[in-house]
Amino acid sequence: MKFFDEARIEVHAGKGGDGSASFRREKFIPRGGPDGGDGGAGGSLYAVADRNLNTLIEYRFARIHRAKDGERGRGSDCNGRGADDVELHFPIGTIITDADSGERIADLQHDGQRVIIARGGAGGLGNLNFKSSTNRAPRHATPGKAGETRNLQLELRVIADVGLLGMPNAGKSSFIRKVSAARPKVADYPFTTLSPNLGVVRAGPSRSFVVADVPGLIEGAAEGAGLGHRFLRHLQRTHLLLHLVDIAPLDPNTDPVRDARAIVAELRKYDVALYKKPRWLVLNKIDLLPEDERETVIKEIVRRLRWRGPVFALSAITGEGCQPLVYAVMDHLDKARSDQQS
Repeated sequence: MKFFDEARIEVHAGKGGDGSASFRREKFIPRGGPDGGDGGAGGSLYAVADRNLNTLIEYRFARIHRAKDGERGRGSDCNGRGADDVELHFPIGTIITDADSGERIADLQHDGQRVIIARGGAGGLGNLNFKSSTNRAPRHATPGKAGETRNLQLELRVIADVGLLGMPNAGKSSFIRKVSAARPKVADYPFTTLSPNLGVVRAGPSRSFVVADVPGLIEGAAEGAGLGHRFLRHLQRTHLLLHLVDIAPLDPNTDPVRDARAIVAELRKYDVALYKKPRWLVLNKIDLLPEDERETVIKEIVRRLRWRGPVFALSAITGEGCQPLVYAVMDHLDKARSDQQS
């Protein structure tokens, strides 16, 4: 698979440099006093969202990342140099979690976002800091503090406005090919799609949205069956779900209504919030039905599903009915965005 959406890494921030216990030694100045400088701070590690990346494959092989330690202090009031910070670049949509505590550290949602993931240790104090009227020759300094060490779980969730749901061979890849410039693999066997695909759909000169095509779901996906369970997380950021149903299956034993109900049940098992997202029914492959039978088949499926939401019928291969759906989705997203801003 070319798409890597999970990885686990270790990050080690740098240790702070030790403070110096030093005394001024110059000719004709017998009591120069303390002049030990402070240690430099250890390097920290930062996560940076980078729009030029789209996988976590780099972190599958480079698992340990370290920042350098700060320099120790020196005499003549010289402080140690602080170590440079290290920036780790991740795709937009990456969620970083502490693998030991389960604490969410960062959710990278926009390009250039910068979040600290391991803080470097502070430098130690030189003996110059301990000089006082009652202690004119302090002979001690403090050591630098250790930097943070963490085991991090990386999870990439595709950021898309619209997600496509459906059984294998429901026509999701064909649909995204028809309405966008994305070119996912299309074939007449199930599980053709092995990794998520993103496509930018244009509904006008300055109107567009991003649609995500994920591998097909099957019954039991929430428990790990098939491939789709690995990618259900990518639908959690979407604003709208399009549920594609094959209304003209080649297998006479296949029931589109039963398959549609199975998908809905898997959504509810996996995540109630995902189940409650706006969801539209899209009946695909109408080109395989005689024109005089289409209306009857569509009404029967809607009746059996007891569907109360929007319904669209189209052919992802010929393009029939695709454009009205694109415009309707764009209008829905525009309204949702304006509601969020108000």
